Amino acid sequence: MSDLLDRATAQVLNDGVGLDEAQILEVLRSPDDDLPALLQLAHDVRMKWCGPEVEVEGIVSLKTGGCPEDCHFCSQSGLFASPVRSVWLDIPSLVEAARQTAATGATEFCIVAAVRGPDRRLMDQMREGVKAIKAEVDIQVAASLGMLSQEQVDDLVDMGVHRYNHNLETCQSHFPNVVTTHTWEERWSTLKMVRDSGMEVCCGGILGLGESLEQRAEFAAQLAELDPHEVPMNFLNPRPGTPLGDQPVVEGKDALRAIAAFRLAMPRTILRFAGGREITLGDLGTRDGLLGGINAVIVGNYLTTLGRPATADLELLQDLKMPVKALSATI
Repeated sequence: MSDLLDRATAQVLNDGVGLDEAQILEVLRSPDDDLPALLQLAHDVRMKWCGPEVEVEGIVSLKTGGCPEDCHFCSQSGLFASPVRSVWLDIPSLVEAARQTAATGATEFCIVAAVRGPDRRLMDQMREGVKAIKAEVDIQVAASLGMLSQEQVDDLVDMGVHRYNHNLETCQSHFPNVVTTHTWEERWSTLKMVRDSGMEVCCGGILGLGESLEQRAEFAAQLAELDPHEVPMNFLNPRPGTPLGDQPVVEGKDALRAIAAFRLAMPRTILRFAGGREITLGDLGTRDGLLGGINAVIVGNYLTTLGRPATADLELLQDLKMPVKALSATI
C-alpha cells in the first residue's frame, strides 16, 4: 500500500494529475488499515488544489414524481408503486425556498424537476421562477431538468442559470442494468452541450446500485474524462416500491474509500456530499468525508428523503474550521 500512497502523492498531490482507472481500482480495493492514510492524502489533495472553503447548496423540487423514466433507484418514477406522487411547486414557494436556502449561507440553489426532459410548460415556469428568485434573493441558481435539446440549453443560459446538474448515475457498462428507458450516451450528449454553452457542469451519480468495484472505478474515470465542475456523491438510500428497494446500503468504510478514490481521480473538482450519506456514514462518517476529500455539501432535505438539519452541517464545518464559500467570491 505504501507504494500506492507514494505514487499517488507524487502524481496527484505534487503534480495535480488524477489517478487513472487502474489506480482508482487499487484505492477501492485497499485494506481497512490503510484507510486513514488514504483519507489524509485525499484531504491534503483537496486542500492544495481546491483550498479550505466548502460550497453549500440547497435544492428544491419544482416538479416531484410522475416521471416517465424507469431509473431503478428512483421513487419519483411513475412506473413504480412508490409513495411519491406528482406535485408542482408554485413560484412564490420557489422563491421562499431560495430565501430559506440563502439564509443558511448557501451560495447555490438548484431547481430540480422529475422529468425525462423539460417541455414548454416547465421551461416557461423555470424562466418565471429564475427571474423571481434573482429579483429577491442573492443566490446563484442551478437547474436539473433531465435531458436537453440545444434550444433548451440556450434558453437556460439566457435565463442566467449558473450551473446545470445531470448525473450519469453510474458507469457506462452498468447503466443498462439501472435504466432502460434512455441511454447513458443520451445523458452524455446533454452534458457536452451544457459544457459547450458556458454553464458549469454538475455531474455525479449514486454508489451502491449493484455495481462492482471495477465498475465503480470505471465510473470515476469516466467522470474524470468529462471533467465536471462539480461531482455530487450520492449513496443509495433504498426506496420502497422501486426495483432497488431491497439493495443493501453501502458499507461506511467502502463509502469513505470511494470518496478518497474520487478525490484522487479529480483533484480540482468540487466533490459534494449528497443523498444517502446520513444512513451510509452517519455523523462520524460525514466528518471523516469532509476530512477525506469532500469540499461541498447539500444542506437540508433531498428530493424525496430527509437529510441532516442544515444547522448540524454548518456547525460541523465551523468545528472543522472549514469556511463556507462566500457568494461574492463566486460571481
